[in-house]
Formats: sequence, structure tokens, C-alpha cells
Amino acid sequence: MTSGAAMNSAGPAADEASLTDHLRYWAEHRPQQRSFSHVAFPDSSSGGLHRTLGWRALDARARAVAARLGTVASPGERAALVLPQGLDYVSGFLGCLYAGVIAVPLFGPELPGHGDRLAAVLADCEPACLLADSTAAGAIRDFVRDHRLPDVPVIPVDRLIAPRDGSGPDCYGRRSVSRPVSGPESGPQPRPEPDDIAYLQYTSGSTRSPAGVMISHANVVANARQALDAFVADPRTSTTVGWLPLFHDMGLVLSIAAPVVGGFPSVLMDPGDFLRDPSRWLRLLASYEGTISAAPNFAYDYCVARTAPQDVEELRLDRVRVLINGSEPVRAGTVERFREAFAPAGLDPTTHCPAYGLAEATVFVTASPLGEPLSAVACRADALAAGRIEETTADDGHAESAVLVSCGTPVGQELRIVGADGGVRPAGHVGEIQLRGPNIGLGYWKHAGLTAETFGFGAGEDWLRTGDLGALHEGRLLVTGRLKDVLVVDGRNHYPQDIEETVQSVVPLVRRDHLAAFGVTRPDAVGEELVVVAEHRRDADPTAQDIRVAERAVRAAVSARHGLRLGSLLLVPPGSVPRTSSGKVSRAATRKRFLDDGFGPR
Repeated sequence: MTSGAAMNSAGPAADEASLTDHLRYWAEHRPQQRSFSHVAFPDSSSGGLHRTLGWRALDARARAVAARLGTVASPGERAALVLPQGLDYVSGFLGCLYAGVIAVPLFGPELPGHGDRLAAVLADCEPACLLADSTAAGAIRDFVRDHRLPDVPVIPVDRLIAPRDGSGPDCYGRRSVSRPVSGPESGPQPRPEPDDIAYLQYTSGSTRSPAGVMISHANVVANARQALDAFVADPRTSTTVGWLPLFHDMGLVLSIAAPVVGGFPSVLMDPGDFLRDPSRWLRLLASYEGTISAAPNFAYDYCVARTAPQDVEELRLDRVRVLINGSEPVRAGTVERFREAFAPAGLDPTTHCPAYGLAEATVFVTASPLGEPLSAVACRADALAAGRIEETTADDGHAESAVLVSCGTPVGQELRIVGADGGVRPAGHVGEIQLRGPNIGLGYWKHAGLTAETFGFGAGEDWLRTGDLGALHEGRLLVTGRLKDVLVVDGRNHYPQDIEETVQSVVPLVRRDHLAAFGVTRPDAVGEELVVVAEHRRDADPTAQDIRVAERAVRAAVSARHGLRLGSLLLVPPGSVPRTSSGKVSRAATRKRFLDDGFGPR
């Protein structure tokens, strides 16, 4: 039974059902079925400790959170989730929706390098309370005080519930159910309106300061259904397995919203556990039938680099159904390396699914059809720089080409490509990607001007301006880059990800996917020049001579492949290049640090 069929027979119509309507339905009709699991790895030798909730137990936990929220926050106020990845995060998020309180999915102050961002977001969203873990509550109170934020209640979600013998499986295979241990008994909750704000999805801040996208109850259910249409052939035999942070748009929708709407299990692990040993993720993918997961480019390359061939042979990846690559743009080389490395484990070459999305559209926009091989287009580099898609082959005589991976077609929404003049561009021409559909958010929290500029409300148009560049080719989307990242030199567009790929391919010292290319105003104030800041490998200690050799190699390669003059190359220690909270390199923050001499005197 699909989620739509289930809800049609359960009461509210499918197009009006909220996430909590779906949760309530599964709790009533499949109380003991596994809903969410969290796998922890307490040490390097651990095979994983599983904690699992059935649908009724999850519903009880969410209602316990809602009951407690009702004592400190009113509907429409905000509750910030500063919890670690796990079952309490899921319960806390769904509890906010039950209470009519706007959830703000965030992270705890222990996330390295993101304290200032956390403080800025808390100041912006003005939460009525913070949902936390009891072990971290003291540190969170200290963080609030140290950053001079308003003193609001800190609610330890893990202390709101306790197991007792009942109706659902717990982490040890016994049967348990959750019950509130504090606060009033949870009765019927007020049902939210479809256009009420469900949560604020703060953008990752890769090109600007984070802003909170207002996602309605209708938006998140619509996008969950779009995700089901794109990636889930049969919910009855599907399981999502995810390490992406739940405060990230893709992590939230793929690992929480889609499973709740579809009524199938979701398995969670901590992002740090993936980074310490990516084979943990691969083993979990192999542990369930019909697994669906997502990761950015760097994660697939990371799995290849950190998994020994003898370990690959122990995996059983023939059970994996879909591996979404949502980076923008997707790299064909990454897909091929991952396929070749894990083919001995039975990985179907058609499981890799390039996709495109962004927080302003809840997350999912386009996806390649399931079961189809990778579709990549080799384009003439000079034509692409001029804004055109012109295919080339090795026999054409064009020395340089750029390979673009198709991200498929829109799922339940409209897409168009618009030029700088505001006109819709024909197929094969690059312009800004614009969107329209039921998943498009309500705008930015407290940013009316930015909302009008980006979402187009009230201006006779309702198309979302994504800020991403792309083109339609044979009916499918090719993403070329971010509008704000593009370097324009002598009237030609240069995409930073292409330059970064050139740099890391010619300089072995550079850590893959730990570099940023950007433009700065030339000393003579005429146009821009190229700067590349790259981390060197952890096992390297480059000398002055090494740096000179690297710079000469980069200068020659960038000139030959891109027709650009390199202004400067900085090799910096590992961990120096700023990253967003979702793990992407932040070119905007790297450029600012460079201009502020944050990498040392230039």
C-alpha cells in the first residue's frame, strides 16, 4: 500500500494531510512496525549499536514533546533543535509539528567551527525554547550565556520519555512503548493549516549569510511525495539509510519526511561516524533490502579512498536501490570511480542517481529516472563559457571540453531557464534555473526584501529564482554552477568547480575537494583575477620549493585549459578552508578570509 492510498482510506484527503496526520495513521495501523533506528559506533571496533522505535512508540514520544512544548511556547513561536543526530531529534521535530510550534532544525555547540553560525541563527529565529539532550544541556546554557543570547528554557528531550513493556520493539529486541514522565498527558493536538509554517530551514551559507526558509506543512508533504515518486519504487520494500545531518534540507526530507509519509523504515547514523569510517555507511547500506541514501560528491570519493579492496569484497551492495548524488554540479568522474570501486560488491551501475535541489524548494527538484545509466554531456569549453551547450567528441578537434552530468527532469514542479534580460532561454542555452511548484517555500524569515527578490511574490510572478545556472539539453537539466560563484573575465563565464578540478588534478599535494577558486578585484581595479586557496594533504609538509612547483603547474594548466591567468595560489594547512554546516566548501567565506588576510599576509 502506498502512502497516498493509505491516507485516502484513513480520513483526511491526501493533498491535505500533514506529517503528523501520516504519523498518527501509521501509529494506528502499523503500531509495532519498525519506524526509525539509530546506529551508534561508540568505538573503532564497534559493529554498531541499534536503537529502534515502532510507529506507536515514535508517536508517543512526539506527543510527549508536544505536551512539554505546550507549557513553554505558543503556536507560531519557535523551538530550536540543538540535539545530536538520533531518535530524540526525530521525536523533537515531529513534536514541534504536533504542538504547532515552528521547528528550527539546528545542531549543538559541539559542532567544530560553527559556533558563530549557531549563535547568529539563534539570534535570528528568536526561539521560545531549545530542545536538547540532557548530557549537553549545561554546555548549551553556557553557550547561550557566552554569546549573550536570551535566556530561554532548555528542554532535555531524552528525559521526557521512558520505556515500559508495551507495543513496539526497542533497541534490544524487547517490546516497549514510550510514555511521558513529565508534563500533562497528551490528548488530541490541534491540526495545523497547510500554509502554516512547519519549520525554518536555514540555508547552508555557501554563498551568503544563512537565511531561514519558511517551509509550510503543505510544502514538506508535497516534497516528500515528490521524493517518493522520484526514488521509491515500492515503499513496502524500502529503507532509507542516512548520515546526512538532520538539520540539512536533504537529510531532513529524505530521512524523516519521506519515511513518515511513505510509512517505511529510516536508519540514521551520525555524520561524524561516517567521516571516521565510511565503511560503516556502506555496511548499513548492505544490511537492508531496497536501501535508498544520498551523499554529496566528496563522500563518494571519500568512500573510494578509504575502503580497502579486501573490505569491498565483504560488502553486499546488490541490495542498494538508489544512491542520490545531490551536489551541484555532479561530477562524472566521481560517479565512475565509485562504480568501479564497488562493482565487486555487486553494486548495480544504475543505482547512482544524479539530482538537483535547494532549501528554497524544500529540497528535491529534479532527478534522473530510476534504473537508467549515467547521462553525461561533453561540451565545448569555449561554447560553455559563452553560455551555450555544444556537444563535442574526441574527433572534433576541440582541445578542451567540459563534462556535465544530467540531473534529470522536474518531479512534480515546473522549471525554466531565464537569461539576464529576463527572457526564457531556449534549450541548449545557459541561464538561471527558476522553479514553480507546491514545494516552493513561503520566503525567508524576517527578510521581506530578499523574499521578494528571490521568490517573486507580489510582482506578478511566482517563480523562484534559484541563483543556480543551468541549461536544458534533450529535456533534461544540466547544472553548470552558482550564479554568484561565476568568474566573468573578458566577457566569458568561468565556473569555479572546473578550475578546482584542474588544480587538484595537476597538484598531488592538494587535498581533493578541500579547495576554493574565486575572483578578486585586480590591483589595477580593472576586472577580476583568479585566486585559489587549497589545503595540502595531511601527510604532506610542503617546502617553499614544493609551493613554487605547485604554483607553476597550476598557472600553466589554468592558462591552457581555461584561458585564465592565475593571480595567486595559496597552499594552507588541513582544516583551513571554511566549510558550511552541511560540509560543502564555502567559497564566499574563503574569499572573505583571503581578503581579510585570514590566511596570513599576502
